[in-house]
Amino acid sequence: MAKESMKAREVKRVKLAEKYAAKRAALKAEGDFVGLSQLPRNSNPIRQRNRCKLTGRPRGYMRQFGISRITFREMASKGLIPGVKKASW
Repeated sequence: MAKESMKAREVKRVKLAEKYAAKRAALKAEGDFVGLSQLPRNSNPIRQRNRCKLTGRPRGYMRQFGISRITFREMASKGLIPGVKKASW
C-alpha cells in the first residue's frame, strides 16, 4: 500500500496540471520557454505517476487494466478478470 501522503501529492499534481494546461499550451505555441519555466514544476503532466487503482502501488503498473502486476495476478488467480487463465506462474 502506498502512503496516504504520496496519494495526496499525486492528486495535487493532477489538479495543478489541469489548472495550468491551457496556459502551458499557449506558452508552448508561442515558444515562450522563459514563461514555461516560471510555471510550477508540478503543473507539468510528465511529473504525474501512474498508480494502481486498488493499492496505490506506483511500480509494475499495467496501463490496460489500471492496476499493478501483483494485484492483476491476485485477481486473475481468483477468477475476477474474465478471459485470463492461469498458466504456470
